[in-house]
Amino acid sequence: MVSTVGESPKLEHKGYNRGLILGLTMAESMLLLVFCLLLVAAAMITAERKQRLDAERRLVQLEEQNRELSAQLVEMQSKLGTTLSAADRAAFEREWRELVSARQVIDRLKTTGVSPDDLAKLAAVAKVLAENNIPIDKAADQLKKLLQAGIKPHEWPPIINLSEAGGYYFTSGSAELTPAFQTKLSTSIGDQIADNLRRYQVDVIEVIGHTDEQPISRTTSNLDKTFINVIGGQMPVTTLQPADNAGLGLARAIAVANVLKADPKLKGATVLPMSAAQLVMPGDIPTTGQAGDVKERRRIEIRVRRRAESLQP
Repeated sequence: MVSTVGESPKLEHKGYNRGLILGLTMAESMLLLVFCLLLVAAAMITAERKQRLDAERRLVQLEEQNRELSAQLVEMQSKLGTTLSAADRAAFEREWRELVSARQVIDRLKTTGVSPDDLAKLAAVAKVLAENNIPIDKAADQLKKLLQAGIKPHEWPPIINLSEAGGYYFTSGSAELTPAFQTKLSTSIGDQIADNLRRYQVDVIEVIGHTDEQPISRTTSNLDKTFINVIGGQMPVTTLQPADNAGLGLARAIAVANVLKADPKLKGATVLPMSAAQLVMPGDIPTTGQAGDVKERRRIEIRVRRRAESLQP
């Protein structure tokens, strides 16, 4: 009995020590934690209340502005009604009805795929036709043919560019075609030109010879005496001997034109050889002087168009 009573205080003291956290008991620690949570909650509630009050004040300001604007609108409407005369008011109402009617027409046109821009373009076209004394019905027939061929308005035929850089060669300084160039003219290029003639309803093929700015070593030219016979097939292209870049461009255009004229796929089209010499850079840019060996500049451009008088009344 004596030993049991003597050990009891020691056990109670050990249990008390296990309840301490940083010098506090477990109960005191829980109270401290609850107090901290209450402080955080109070801060959040205060911030939320401030935001709500700010939003309410902003709403009141907006409502006040809305009332002021409404009052101003009513005042302006009353002034407008008093300042307009009966005739002015009738004119205003008539113009308003016309605007509403025009808007309805535009909406209907939009549902059919026609925009106001299209109408403006058509009006401009009609003006040009009238200024040139071209009947609208004749132009409409031409447009119908283009549409049947799958051509859209303002769609221009593509330009076929055959440059040395693309593998289309002449003998240096002459108009003689390489065999590979001549074969392509009779096959793939001829097919492309024939397709353009059909799609765009055109009948003229322009063959334009371009050169670079390297001078020609020959001092005399025989083009004036020979090019008619070469175009007519009485003389070969190798007969042509140009003495400058203008003549070289023309001679090469004649060589290409002769091959195209012999192509049965292009029968019925007029082939016109021309020379641009060294004057036009690729991209239709006038030269400002660019000497040197430039393959991209030595080229043949093939353009198709409609004969000028085909739209005349």
